[in-house]
Amino acid sequence: GAIMTNKQTAIFIFSKRGEVLAERLKTELGNAAIHALEGRATGDVSFAKATDHMANLFKAGHPIIGLCASGILIRLLSGSLQDKWQEPPVLAVAEDGSAVVPLLGGHHGANDLARDIAAVCETSAAITTSGDVHFGVALDQPPTNYVLANPADAKGFMAGLLQGESVKIEGAASWLEESKLPIDAGGALKISISNKPLEGSENYLVYHKKNLVLGMGSERGAPVEDAIALAEKALNDGGLSPHSLAAIASIDLKSDETAIHAVANHFGVPAWFYDATTLNKYESQLKNPSDVVKAEVGVAGVAEGAALAATNGTLLVEKIKSPHATAAIAALGDGATLQEGQARGRVFLVGFGPGDQKWRSAESVTLLQTATDWVGYDLYLDLIQDLKADQKEHRFPLGAEEKRVRHALELASSGRDVAVVCSGDPGIFAMATLAYELIDTGAAEGEVTPAAKRVEIIVAPGISAFQAAAARAGAPIGHDFCCISLSDLLTSRDDILKRLKAAAEGDFVTAFYNPRSKRRVTLLDEAFDTLRKHRPADTPVILATDLGRPAEHVRVFTLETVNSEDVDMLTLVMVGSSNSKAVKTGDGKTWVYTPRGYDRKEI
Repeated sequence: GAIMTNKQTAIFIFSKRGEVLAERLKTELGNAAIHALEGRATGDVSFAKATDHMANLFKAGHPIIGLCASGILIRLLSGSLQDKWQEPPVLAVAEDGSAVVPLLGGHHGANDLARDIAAVCETSAAITTSGDVHFGVALDQPPTNYVLANPADAKGFMAGLLQGESVKIEGAASWLEESKLPIDAGGALKISISNKPLEGSENYLVYHKKNLVLGMGSERGAPVEDAIALAEKALNDGGLSPHSLAAIASIDLKSDETAIHAVANHFGVPAWFYDATTLNKYESQLKNPSDVVKAEVGVAGVAEGAALAATNGTLLVEKIKSPHATAAIAALGDGATLQEGQARGRVFLVGFGPGDQKWRSAESVTLLQTATDWVGYDLYLDLIQDLKADQKEHRFPLGAEEKRVRHALELASSGRDVAVVCSGDPGIFAMATLAYELIDTGAAEGEVTPAAKRVEIIVAPGISAFQAAAARAGAPIGHDFCCISLSDLLTSRDDILKRLKAAAEGDFVTAFYNPRSKRRVTLLDEAFDTLRKHRPADTPVILATDLGRPAEHVRVFTLETVNSEDVDMLTLVMVGSSNSKAVKTGDGKTWVYTPRGYDRKEI
């Protein structure tokens, strides 16, 4: 099709008038959804804030068609524009179909998409990129499965074409043959399509088709440098350009092997993994089968087998070995397509802070947008709907933490990127620790599958409730502090009391998580009593409720005046140390701070 992406096209409408054309385009284009402005139009997805919603889809690589004025799209996306090589297609289409204007991603399918839409609307597309206008082709931005080896020379080459030079082509590429380029065997300009590492110039463009796959096997813990050197040697032995590599391939048992991912990163290509059943289909084509390898991992050859599984083609470089790894290269068969393997799945443990959007970290936002799936408690998923593009949601009731993380790990083992959504910081009294516990001991409900143990786990820190409470109340944790959970569901009451006593004796500023529930009402009073034995009666106590949400409420009491009845499960309690002080400012607010001893510092 025209669109060089498998991402769903988003058709934006801002009024009822756009609905008819939107439905027609959705039918004609396939894999498209109508995104309608809430209260103004109806579609498949409704949005309240166009800026956020469109930016999320754009960053996630979705082609965008706006049934609106060009200026509206330009303003909505102005904050998201960075890299012309990465942009998905963006087109403005008049609501009555009279004008079709590709604005961005011209060579990533927008020009072709514009022509398709123009055909539906019986008009012509307003295409302005010069190569397209003159020759129907963009030499500086070839189709996604090709690489131009010398992009800096494209401008000079194009200038030669525009001055009337003709071009000879070596090798086959239908996108060039079907263009309006002046092709002539005696042309002064030359284009090569090749797997060889050729040197281009202003009169000579070299394109590499991404039709090679490097298969790799390795020992556990193989040195990264060794693996990269072996991969480079395989390319050199075959006289092949690294630009022609489409992927690095291996057996699924190696999906967590650092060296193989390092090789993929080195060449800027994905790493694909295949199970033994898939690899065994190619056993008869292996040039160097090994009984030793078969006994160990169930296949007679990993490097050759994986290269063949990915290409269904022919081996160009048979297996070569280093002390710790093996490598082989295969080329895609004529007319065949690459058989993409499974990526290494990832689990993102993402904390989005206490609730206020301003408290989300950039890393958390990026991971939530990158994820294919979101796993979480209903309320938490509701709080991040503004970041949603087309992530699949896996909703769980409150509790069932282990089931959530187990579900995420198993889902990721099929090659997906799964975000486990937490409020606050996922590493503080939260879900991150469960991910590691599950791959280590299996936690309470038993082992996860071997494939789930091989996924990559990424923990993104968030602002925790104690940090938010401290910021709202002043600077109470300016000196040593600790956090204690008063929930006795997972920690014994005796352990909690022991920690309380230690915190009281150590004179730590103390933050209490899960301070009180309907069932558990006495522990907080015991905590206050323990602290009263070691601190003055006027020690400040902060009660911070619903932090970062509209009902936010921060109050300051003292150890003498605080009442546990004022505390619920949405409240974080923080008790100062014997040095903590309350100070009132002219606006009537009371702040708490814990001095670090600056008044005693020798200058």
